[in-house]
Amino acid sequence: MIKPKRLLSLLLRFIAFGTTLAAVILMATSHEKGTFFAVSYEAKYTDTPAFKYFVIAYAIVTVYGFLVLFLPPGSPIWRLVLALDLVFIMLLISSISAAMAIAQVGKNGNPRAAWLPVCGQVPKFCNQVTGALVAGFIALITYIILLLYSIYNFLNPLFEKA
Repeated sequence: MIKPKRLLSLLLRFIAFGTTLAAVILMATSHEKGTFFAVSYEAKYTDTPAFKYFVIAYAIVTVYGFLVLFLPPGSPIWRLVLALDLVFIMLLISSISAAMAIAQVGKNGNPRAAWLPVCGQVPKFCNQVTGALVAGFIALITYIILLLYSIYNFLNPLFEKA
């Protein structure tokens, strides 16, 4: 029978894997053709370096999350996983921050820089990017909860002996 601590950890890891995978798929498939003053263009995630960074970072964390699901319980590698969780949380934070900044400019524009909002011309693209960012944010929160839970489980035996 599986221990409750292990079950909760696996559940959180599975949720994190699923949401990072969803974020990658949503962002990577976001594209739409639009027109602006009789000029037609295609909006896609590859047009923006921040969105490319988001896809690459979340894809890396997705692969990591998938591999960690198959680690045996009690393995000494779990100490490394604790450190890697922290590193990947920082990667997720930086990538979602960059993507959110660009998404905000795409949605609202920047009047001081004379950048017009584009979401009026390509709403499907913007909605899909928003969905990817929401999934990415849920993944980030899940990884933070997972890290805190892992730290608690790692340090709890140390405090019980005292």
